[in-house]
Amino acid sequence: MTFTDDTASHLTLDPVQRTLDRFPYQLNPHVEQARAHLTSWVRDTGLVLREQARARFDHADFGWFASMVYPTADAAHAELMADWFAWLFLVDDQLDDGADGRSPQHLAEVMAAMRRVLSADDFGAADARRRDLPRAVSSLADLWRRTAPDATARWRRLFVRHLEQCLTTAATWEAGNRLSGTVPDEATYIEKRRHTGAIYVCMDFIDVVERIDMPDEVYDSAPFRTALDAACNVVCWTNDIYSLDKERALGEVHNLAYIVGHHHGLDRDAAVDRVCRAIDAETDLYLTAQAQLRGTFPGRAAVLEPYLAGMRSWMRGNVDWSSRTKRYQPARTTTEPAPQEYLEATLLGSQG
Repeated sequence: MTFTDDTASHLTLDPVQRTLDRFPYQLNPHVEQARAHLTSWVRDTGLVLREQARARFDHADFGWFASMVYPTADAAHAELMADWFAWLFLVDDQLDDGADGRSPQHLAEVMAAMRRVLSADDFGAADARRRDLPRAVSSLADLWRRTAPDATARWRRLFVRHLEQCLTTAATWEAGNRLSGTVPDEATYIEKRRHTGAIYVCMDFIDVVERIDMPDEVYDSAPFRTALDAACNVVCWTNDIYSLDKERALGEVHNLAYIVGHHHGLDRDAAVDRVCRAIDAETDLYLTAQAQLRGTFPGRAAVLEPYLAGMRSWMRGNVDWSSRTKRYQPARTTTEPAPQEYLEATLLGSQG
């Protein structure tokens, strides 16, 4: 959707209240196990090594985030989801905050290595043990060998397509915008944001943790696509509200609130308010599509209801985590680390 000047359903600058009211708070009982496992995993894979990187990573609390948005996952899946979150966010940091996000040629080489992992017959088992690969590649192999064997071929194809779209859009479209100084238009940004935010990827994990396989008949239907895109938009736009100040401090333009303000001549608060109203409208759209899905596919409740619950958990859990994590607090003192202090050069094999 694009934004209008409709002033109905005015929200405060807190973008979350109606989302909080509509969906229940849930926390996975395995949260502490997921946190402890994640601490070991990022150390053992070499994703987080330096002291400043470790402190910043711990403040983000990705184990708690995964436990909020996958509240019904068993212990093993809670650990796996936390690890995937760490990987996705750490790669995102390299692209957003560092030189890698402004080097399309280098990123293309790394993405090619990732594609080889995702297409390997052993699901990445051999590459997970290699130390000559960028850490983002070898750790992806470890994640894939723990995820893919138990999934259906249909799910693997869908997931790989979504992850490749995520990585390619970040490596080409976002990186190209940064190099050219381009501020994208709203409609383009909204469509691309669902890819760069890896939210399709994260919604795919609902099948994994719930041990379901959504049939194409449902997944490709108009009401399911509407519900999925609406839920993804709610998550991505809420994230943009919370990360706005931190991202602007780093000169980042890929943020819906900034884009709205830039193209419509709005100050920060007016742009934030406009995005908040859009989040509320998108939540309404999701709820309408949810009702349509239940009416259209009454015989598919066994797979549909867990997926719908997963989308609702994502919308609510993302709000709870975003409002609490220190990840989106902009640097206010000289004691807080700059990107060059927390980005790990070995993660994407950076040369600088």
